[in-house]
Amino acid sequence: MRKTIISILLVLLALPVAADEGMWLFNRPPLQQLKAKYGFEPTPQWLEHLQKASVRFNSGGSGSFVSPNGLTITNHHVGLDCLAKLGTAQHDYVKTGFRAKTLKEEVPCHDLELNVLMSMEDVTARVNAAVTPGMSSADAERARRATMNAIEKESLDKTGLRSDVVTLFQGGEYHLYRYKKYTDVRLVFAPEESIAFFGGDPDNFEYPRFDLDIAFFRAYENDKPVKTDDYLPFSPTGPTENELVFVSGNPGGTERLKTVAELEFIRDLRLPFTLDFMRRREVLLNIYAKRSAENARRAEDFLRGVENSRKVYLGQIGGLQDPSLFAAKNADEMAVRMKVGADPQLASQYGDAWSQIAILTEKNRQSYVERWFLGTGNTAGAFYSDLFGKARTIVRYVDETAKPNADRLREFRETNLESLKQSLYSEAPIYADLEIAKLADSLAFWLERFPNDPLVKQVLAGKAPLQRATELVNGSKLMSVAERKRLVEGGPSAVAASSDPMIQVARLIDPRSRQLRKEFEEQVDEPLRQAYAKVAQAKFRTSGGAMAPDATFTLRLSYGAVKGYSGPAGPSFPWVTTFAGAFQRAAEHQNMPPFDLPKTWLDAKPKLKLDTPLNFVATADIIGGNSGSPVTNRNNEFVGIVFDMNIPSLVYNFVWKEEDTRTVAVHSKGILEALRTIYGATELVNELTKK
Repeated sequence: MRKTIISILLVLLALPVAADEGMWLFNRPPLQQLKAKYGFEPTPQWLEHLQKASVRFNSGGSGSFVSPNGLTITNHHVGLDCLAKLGTAQHDYVKTGFRAKTLKEEVPCHDLELNVLMSMEDVTARVNAAVTPGMSSADAERARRATMNAIEKESLDKTGLRSDVVTLFQGGEYHLYRYKKYTDVRLVFAPEESIAFFGGDPDNFEYPRFDLDIAFFRAYENDKPVKTDDYLPFSPTGPTENELVFVSGNPGGTERLKTVAELEFIRDLRLPFTLDFMRRREVLLNIYAKRSAENARRAEDFLRGVENSRKVYLGQIGGLQDPSLFAAKNADEMAVRMKVGADPQLASQYGDAWSQIAILTEKNRQSYVERWFLGTGNTAGAFYSDLFGKARTIVRYVDETAKPNADRLREFRETNLESLKQSLYSEAPIYADLEIAKLADSLAFWLERFPNDPLVKQVLAGKAPLQRATELVNGSKLMSVAERKRLVEGGPSAVAASSDPMIQVARLIDPRSRQLRKEFEEQVDEPLRQAYAKVAQAKFRTSGGAMAPDATFTLRLSYGAVKGYSGPAGPSFPWVTTFAGAFQRAAEHQNMPPFDLPKTWLDAKPKLKLDTPLNFVATADIIGGNSGSPVTNRNNEFVGIVFDMNIPSLVYNFVWKEEDTRTVAVHSKGILEALRTIYGATELVNELTKK
């Protein structure tokens, strides 16, 4: 084994970093790499325009402005949350799609928020200055949190913009991000689910693909469409093979800086446990959905999310269980540690970081499962319920907002309250039968893992999980937005006096949940930040080159070439697929789900240009959260939209490799062909192509 690691180490030291790797900060773009490999150097104006044309969806994805009138494009699966909440038993917009022919027909989405990044500022020095030598971990955590809350509040007061201090390099740096926020967002167009998710779960994270995974929304301000000069003109031709393209989006999270000790924890505990409850939830939701068409509609968004996550985690654990990948990570870590150890100054500054992380990771392991069940934020694994989430938010809201801003939990900081209340007071429907099914199963899971825990017994109150879940859901008044507002506005006394069973359960578990969170943040998270700051600095000092931070669901720039690839078994995959391929794939499966094309497509086939590109692949570095990201060319034109990765790319969370990993996108020419020829959406085509 030692010989294997040494041989890999020598190879890694000899090879340059893959040029297309990295989810780069817009205030620290990869100018040298782009110029060296592609002969292109974006100007500050080019970068600012792309930055301000890019949009973050609070439902967990990305998008972009594609007209001067606030028209925004993202994926159907990013917009699925809005589609599902707007749907009814009579109008299932997920299945049938939606089209607004005029502004008056555009429908407001429940609790959807769009964020546009306006500026960034490095505040590392101020955040780190709050932590002085000799401080305990607990004092350091409080001081750092207070400073971050204060920076955000000062920025909000000064600019009126949403202001978030973002942790980069696992604690190596802190940047202040300021966002223009839009909360009046209306649905404009979505195709049928059968073409947006053509191939279903079997084709998810696969390639070739034949999906029209798009949806259009419009941002409004003062009841009028937003006017913006920062939008991406739609390219009528789209990208060509080997062309340089860019991806501007909000990758959710990567863990490439993690040490081997943490990766072992992720491989051996976190991912297996996560897969356990994901599989359980998938079975639960499938059983519920099969009871009726209405049940299937209600569960659609939840089920799609669980299926997607299950496949992601399977790919991640498969990567970490690959001996060669893990040996390469180990060798990479050894290379840095050897360089640090060979320099007395570096050794004194950073040499103990890896052993500290190993100790802290073991401490994290001991409480991880209980912490997951009771939750640290506004959700908790033992309570898979929207109603419980609202109950916990109310309970904590009245407690936290009574404190000075500096002392609050991060999610209740002053700058986040408006967004939090938008979600809390959402009119989106909550279905009692689905709530009962989800809550009963999660309580049963908790009971299985902690059968003798006194808190479990208190929550169940001598009843079986299904009986208790039924009692909690049917007895709660929190379906009513007015009741949620009454409790929040009534403050601690109103919450303390509430007889609502969901509120009472949230109050019952809150002390233990807060205790676990406090112990984690003070004894694990804060020391880990300090240790990883050392690791990041050690890598900076020993690599001699630029390094992109791990993803944090904040705006990043990736780039790569449009090109196909060869699979491990030898078959070659083309850089592009066409409409003809979609019809052929449907025919191979007798047009049966999930390979069934909608009637609109079957009817339009004689009129379609079947050789039109539909999907394509590129080498750009992405991860979950990039869904809906625009793909642009050197002229900052919209040439496609990211909607997936292929299976080998799922290891991107931990390590980058280019050979057979690809970003999958919808081609702009294919989007226009579908809108024009299949849907007759001339109003959209005209808006997209108007110069």
